Amino acid sequence: MAALNPSGLQRLRAVLQSHVDRGRIPGAVVAVALGGHVEFFEALGRLDAGTGTPMPSDAIFRIYSMTKPVVSLAALMLAEEGQLQLTDPVAAFLPEFGAQQVAVEEGGAVRLEPARRQATVHDLLRHTAGLTYEFLGDSPVQRRYQDARVFDRDRTNAAFSKVMAALPLAHQPGSCWEYSRATDVLGALLEVVGGQPLGALLQQRILAPLGMKDTAFSVAREHWHRIAEPLERDPDSGQAVTLLDARTAPAFESGGGGLVSTAGDYIRFLRLLRNRGQLEGTRLVSRKTVEWMTADHLGSIPVRHDLLPPGHGFGLGVAVRMAAGLAPQPGSPGQYFWSGIGGTFFLVDPAEDMFALLLLQAPNQRIHYRNLFRHLVYAALD
Repeated sequence: MAALNPSGLQRLRAVLQSHVDRGRIPGAVVAVALGGHVEFFEALGRLDAGTGTPMPSDAIFRIYSMTKPVVSLAALMLAEEGQLQLTDPVAAFLPEFGAQQVAVEEGGAVRLEPARRQATVHDLLRHTAGLTYEFLGDSPVQRRYQDARVFDRDRTNAAFSKVMAALPLAHQPGSCWEYSRATDVLGALLEVVGGQPLGALLQQRILAPLGMKDTAFSVAREHWHRIAEPLERDPDSGQAVTLLDARTAPAFESGGGGLVSTAGDYIRFLRLLRNRGQLEGTRLVSRKTVEWMTADHLGSIPVRHDLLPPGHGFGLGVAVRMAAGLAPQPGSPGQYFWSGIGGTFFLVDPAEDMFALLLLQAPNQRIHYRNLFRHLVYAALD
């Protein structure tokens, strides 16, 4: 079994601390585990650079898209119970998706054509449903998303679903992988299947059983003093930095990016995945379901952009490494991971029996830090 090199861990800490000292990030909470045991845990810098409050180990972070694996696991739990199948059309639960059209650009104009097949639950989980994200480009469909304000947190999940279904698809379902609002639609679908709001479903099925007591769609007033904040101004552009308002409970419980969490909470979720579905005697899903979730589900389906590095595929809510080489970051085949736009990142490497977690709030520097963190973690392996 692998071990962690003390000098490598010291370097990991020193490098991140140097970025705090240079004013690049306000602070971070970092964890590395081997064999399911956390061997390295550090809270660095400041919770809020404006107040100078030191970073506590139980700081609450906006984890954005690290919500996706949690919601994806909830969908697989319902599938295990026979309440849905991944081959089911989305429209079986959300009828508004039953007659979608696809936007096709030709000669500077856009025409609509019928979808050749309906998107399925599988498509939502692996981001092949033909949807997109409004902030990842400026295509006609992405502009339609922006005009429709699909990000409006004052809409319920059910209302969001109807807005999304009325917009054209960016691609034919199943034709390509494009990172998208698919997991937000999945959240609305789970509300129908589970018969309760998404937050309540997650609390009942995953958060409470795992003891993830600080993970939710907003932060209770008595814990506001633990919310990690970004630098007031971006260190590169000088522009004001704005993140989700974690203090107000939204009507839209975003399955794709709405949760807040702590290192302690998310470590429990990662330990569940590392243990293939069980934690401390509580089993949420079967071993085979976790193996299925963290396997590649794209095969030869083309990938639309560079969010997936070379040599990587995508599973059911997580990216999956397929090759030891090709990517410009170290790792093992079978490694899986995902990140959040606010600056958070995790990886699980079954070959090394390791997982690692980085929590910080630096949205515009997020790619730099998740790549840096991955290099530093693997450099600390003996």
